[in-house]
Amino acid sequence: MVIEKDDKLILLTNDDGLYAAGLKTLLEVMEEFGKVVMVSTMESQSGMSQALTVKTPLRVKLLEETDKRRIYACNGTPTDSIKLAVNQLLDRTPDFVVSGINHGANASVSVLYSGTMAAALEGCLYGICSVGFSLNSFSPTADFSVCKEYIRIVMKKLLSESLPAGICLNVNIPAVEADKIKGIKICRQSKGNWKEEFEKRKDPMGKTYYWLTGSFVNHEPDAQDTDEWALANNYVSVMPVSVDMTAYWYMDKLKSRFDK
Repeated sequence: MVIEKDDKLILLTNDDGLYAAGLKTLLEVMEEFGKVVMVSTMESQSGMSQALTVKTPLRVKLLEETDKRRIYACNGTPTDSIKLAVNQLLDRTPDFVVSGINHGANASVSVLYSGTMAAALEGCLYGICSVGFSLNSFSPTADFSVCKEYIRIVMKKLLSESLPAGICLNVNIPAVEADKIKGIKICRQSKGNWKEEFEKRKDPMGKTYYWLTGSFVNHEPDAQDTDEWALANNYVSVMPVSVDMTAYWYMDKLKSRFDK
């Protein structure tokens, strides 16, 4: 694949693995917007957040190359994939980092755990216009085609006007038929938490192990400006996410407490 200076270069990854249906769908749409370099983990890395591989060597393998795409497999995390691509695999900084389509929503506090959104945030750290896409379904037969129209809408907006430094987009799409989606809502992150429970089990050798389960608790189900409300009411939620996690509103009060 030859990348001309006028080509839009898109770096693509996800956290569900190289052969995930959502990644395949996203690759098809991204090829409409430019040349695509895809660097993906071989297996699912869901819940890895911004984790880096530090105890084992990172390896990457070129699997496919055509006029419009180049596909690599990586043994690391989604964040590793972005770092490797920007530092070693690409001849120039990409115009976009695009991550997804995640199998399951990344609304509310899930953004903190998401490998999909971690990749988008890593793109932010390099000053690259970045976005993560997720479908609100964990079904093994989830239909990702409903996402295509809204991915195109978002990408066209980003082509016409990029994002400010340090901000990426978290886009969550409801898993309903296309004609039931009411539109796009710009949202804030819903307040909530995962009620985590561990099932105590025995393996075939009689040894105890624990399996993580849990359910999400929405602390403000009626707040109509949140991503959780948007998804529950068949809107595509678009939330700006910042890499700066400073709680500015609390700084003065904290200073006053330490000045005493």
